[in-house]
Amino acid sequence: MTTRLNLTKALAVVSIACAGIFASVPTQAQTDPAVAELGPDFVSGTADVNGTTLHYVRAGTGPAVVLLHGFPQDWSEYHDVMPRLAQRFTVIAVDLRGIGGSKATPGGYDPENLATDIRELAQQLGLERTYLVGHDIGGIVAYAFARLYPAETRGVMILDVPLPGVAPWEEVMADPLLWHINFHRTPDLPEKLIGGRQALYFSHFFGLGTADGDAISDDDRARYASAYAAPEQLRAAFEMYRAMPAEETSAPAEPSAIDVPLVLAGGDQGFGPLLPEVAEALQSRGWTDISVELIENSGHYVADEQPEAVAALIERYASM
Repeated sequence: MTTRLNLTKALAVVSIACAGIFASVPTQAQTDPAVAELGPDFVSGTADVNGTTLHYVRAGTGPAVVLLHGFPQDWSEYHDVMPRLAQRFTVIAVDLRGIGGSKATPGGYDPENLATDIRELAQQLGLERTYLVGHDIGGIVAYAFARLYPAETRGVMILDVPLPGVAPWEEVMADPLLWHINFHRTPDLPEKLIGGRQALYFSHFFGLGTADGDAISDDDRARYASAYAAPEQLRAAFEMYRAMPAEETSAPAEPSAIDVPLVLAGGDQGFGPLLPEVAEALQSRGWTDISVELIENSGHYVADEQPEAVAALIERYASM
């Protein structure tokens, strides 16, 4: 009897260990047509981190580049950028907590916790000193990562987004075209009004935020809408906005030196013209290495509109 019990315990331990190993093992690209379209070297996987499960798509070898999407998109925002990057880097595009293939949770949607999600993912995948690229909300998460874990990144690129609490944030919040920020912060209501109408609602932003209205295809729009199809996915997206007020006041009162190389890049018809002012404000807070890049002929959705320009910028700075 004792031998059987010991054997049962041993098998249980092996089972648990294997579960931990396979939690981050990629599945084959064929399970997702969007991944398969990238090429045979791309795989899709999941990893259990920080109380949730993150979905990611990965390919390539070399220094790691982690791509974080914005609203209302998912990992596939970078589908035209990833094949080029995979020729020189280990490239990983992630669904943020609650979006697409990543698990929604009751809470944990503030930028700092989302940054911890990414840190634990990088650790589980064995990535060292990743280069982070974030667009829109993903950019705010990348900014939080650099503040929290400066030793664990070799640089951060923030694509076309102002930063909460950093000038000219108050001017941005007063812009009538950005009414949706406060709307998304409203408790419960956005989910009820938008549920079942995601494609229609998101199309408003794609039309407003692109220099070329055809830059985001119907297929891409449908995929983005599907990443927010479930009620809990919509709620996750809006919880990220609801967490912004705390982010606006999270910066330290006194500046301290932060030497993480930071690139602010934006569309010339998006937030790009505001970025020099953002850079100046960050320098006053202690950031010592900031570059500003303007992406021509682009609105807010730079990876969709100008993927070659975005890929070239990442190649340049991620290799430094």
